[in-house]
Amino acid sequence: MPELMLVRHGETEWSRSGRHTGLTDIPLTPEGEAQAKAVADLLAGHTFPLALTSPLVRARHTAELAGITGAEVEPDLVEWDYGGYEGITTNEIRESVPGWFLWRDGVPPGDADHPGESIADVGRRVDRVLARVRPVLEGGEDAVLVAHGHLLRVLTARWLGLPPQDGRLFRLETARLSTLGYEREQPVLLGWNVT
Repeated sequence: MPELMLVRHGETEWSRSGRHTGLTDIPLTPEGEAQAKAVADLLAGHTFPLALTSPLVRARHTAELAGITGAEVEPDLVEWDYGGYEGITTNEIRESVPGWFLWRDGVPPGDADHPGESIADVGRRVDRVLARVRPVLEGGEDAVLVAHGHLLRVLTARWLGLPPQDGRLFRLETARLSTLGYEREQPVLLGWNVT
């Protein structure tokens, strides 16, 4: 059966410290590079007629280190734009907005480089990505996406026919492999957070 493999990028300084990292282009740490190289073992033996990566360097470098060749940059795979919360941790946000929860409360607008986006916006982007991927899978071939934690969580929810906010149910660590596929014609989750 064809599989859609999802790879979250390796560790960055901001992911390690819990800072919301949307559009800021942060490189991998040395640990993140080691994590990305370890993903190559998990992908050994797979060929990907369709390999897509976020345009951000942390994802593109992860794809390279994981041995994914010929990955095409897909702008819709960029991480959620956190707007005014870019670079800020949840604890820092909760100092001024008690009980704040990304999946319920969203983000405020930021500056011109980080205008922010709603979860519905992220859902529309991942729906476009899935529309590119489905014909490949339906043709019996595998595909791989290299992107970001929250984006891949929303994508997984949409794959399963759930609303975008149900991405909250799928915690995803750095440089982990997750696999989506089918049971008969039904989209299913085959593996999650694999190292």
